[in-house]
Amino acid sequence: MNRQDAATLDLIEKNVCIRTVSKTVKGGRIRRFTAVMVVGDGKGKVGYGQGKAAEVSEAVRKGLEDAKKSIINISLKGTTIPHEVIGEYGAARVLLKPAPEGTGIIAGGTVRAVLEAAGVSNIRAKCLRSNNKINIAKATIEGLKSLRTAEEVAKTRGVSVDSFRK
Repeated sequence: MNRQDAATLDLIEKNVCIRTVSKTVKGGRIRRFTAVMVVGDGKGKVGYGQGKAAEVSEAVRKGLEDAKKSIINISLKGTTIPHEVIGEYGAARVLLKPAPEGTGIIAGGTVRAVLEAAGVSNIRAKCLRSNNKINIAKATIEGLKSLRTAEEVAKTRGVSVDSFRK
């Protein structure tokens, strides 16, 4: 996938989750924060990032910087996705199904944040196997990466769209 320049895009920033993590040392526990952030332009570009710091605001800033570095293009068909897909990352699996106009986003909080940032407004989604928010966000991005429109498939096969569309 080709990387996008985040400075030229008008980005939507979404917070997926903020977690506290602690490290036990000789003097006690050191508390830190992890922030998972998603950015997108609402028109088919989306990115995911993770930031870790001693303060929440710094963790969010680092997460946004990381997300802007990983922006990818996804294939859309109007306001939905071109076909059904299952995204996998680790033990997390996310089922994404296209939906007709007016359905809205039927998905859990983590998947909803990624899809809203990407600009998908009619979709049905289901998280399978895992409920780890970080892995679910990554699985959703993996599923969106694997989407292909009929025109893209026809171009790679070297045939016309009508030859395999029924």
